[in-house]
Amino acid sequence: MSDSFGWFALAGTPMRKAGVDDFGDFYPTRPECQTDLPKTRFKPRPGKTLSPRRWQAAFSEDGHLDIAKVLRRIQRGGVHPAIKEFVWEFLLGCYDPNSTFEERNQLRQCRREQYSRWKAECQTMVPVVGSGKFITTPIITNDGQPIIGSSMSSCHEGQVSSSFSDKKVIQWMLNLHQIGLDVVRTDQALVFYQSEINQAKLWDVLAVYAWVDNDIGYVQGMNDICSPMIILLKNEADAFWCFDHAMRRLRDNFKCTTNSIGVQTQLSRLSQVIKTIDPKLHQHIGICSTS
Repeated sequence: MSDSFGWFALAGTPMRKAGVDDFGDFYPTRPECQTDLPKTRFKPRPGKTLSPRRWQAAFSEDGHLDIAKVLRRIQRGGVHPAIKEFVWEFLLGCYDPNSTFEERNQLRQCRREQYSRWKAECQTMVPVVGSGKFITTPIITNDGQPIIGSSMSSCHEGQVSSSFSDKKVIQWMLNLHQIGLDVVRTDQALVFYQSEINQAKLWDVLAVYAWVDNDIGYVQGMNDICSPMIILLKNEADAFWCFDHAMRRLRDNFKCTTNSIGVQTQLSRLSQVIKTIDPKLHQHIGICSTS
């Protein structure tokens, strides 16, 4: 039985029953921010949470996962933080529960190699990618000319030194500083993001995704979706693929046209459904929105 998923190491480790304080220890917040944070409504239920032991027991000898059993346990008491990174990969659809350990190991390796290739492409255009730093000011003009003296986060290395004519490249580069500005604002209350290395990891994943999915590129709000993956998954490539699979479900919300963005389109459709099913409710919502 392969141990590439890492969580088998947890099997021999005695686990405390998770209380509220135990869960908070996994995602520490900055002391000066603790009084301003909203209180979570989630209360761990001892004996009901999907624990490392129950997670391991849900796999057959060759690696098939009893996903129905796992989902029932999650519905009862959530997931223990120690195994969230592994559970999320299945919940987001990165891996088929009916696959074997070996099949998943091969797929994981292929995905990591693919991410490395995409990241290398980005590095050839903007060397700061993968450097542990990130961009917070524009590095290129709308017509593809480099902006001399543009700054990185605590870094002036890796500046763009040549002009570009490819529209895809220009649009991608124009997004990079906006990604950086949003990274700085992401989950500021968490100790995790006091580290510039961790911020740069989030920036790298979003930058590579914007390059790969140039139809969407980058839209504000994607940083908040990606952040939990960066926090939970230690391997950057694995975090990227979790984010990619999440975006497969959500990407229509970020599609922009000259008239609207995806969320507005979906709200418009919802409005039409409510108008058909419950005209009085639709009228009431309309009155409230204009008052």
